[in-house]
Amino acid sequence: MKQPGKLVVLTGASGSGKTTIARRLEPVLPHACSVFFFDSIGVPSLEGMKEWGEGHQPGGAWMRAMTLEWLKRIAAVLATGQSVLFEGQMRIAFILEGLAAAHIGDARILLLDCDDQVRASRLQAERNQPELANFHMMNWARYLREEAAEANCERIDTGGVPVERCMELLSGYLSASE
Repeated sequence: MKQPGKLVVLTGASGSGKTTIARRLEPVLPHACSVFFFDSIGVPSLEGMKEWGEGHQPGGAWMRAMTLEWLKRIAAVLATGQSVLFEGQMRIAFILEGLAAAHIGDARILLLDCDDQVRASRLQAERNQPELANFHMMNWARYLREEAAEANCERIDTGGVPVERCMELLSGYLSASE
């Protein structure tokens, strides 16, 4: 029986650096590792998300359903022995529920985070999305921080850790032979 691949899940609010780090890491990972981006499925408008219902707030029923669907797909990849780096803006509760539903017993969940000032600067200057540098995004980041602490998930402050160091950490997690 083939040994399942390793799974590292990156989550965090917009501006935390998760997509930047995953995109920079993707071309240097071994062939036995895939990178999946939650948003590659497309993100519906706020009105579209409401069609899924208001349950499981914050994050909503749409985020929950898509997180569970992604982890179901990822389980099939892991079963082939391939490792996976999965990046997205997801609640940790939904990730944990999806891992259980997909029978993925071992995953490393990392919250990529930064302080509000760094987040606002990234969203405004680097991403040219000043509309995201608002109270709601900062509150979402705070919520994820609290959820990560409750779930004992590792938090990496990307405001204080260079991208290259984050890439080294993630590469090590994906290749570690534990």
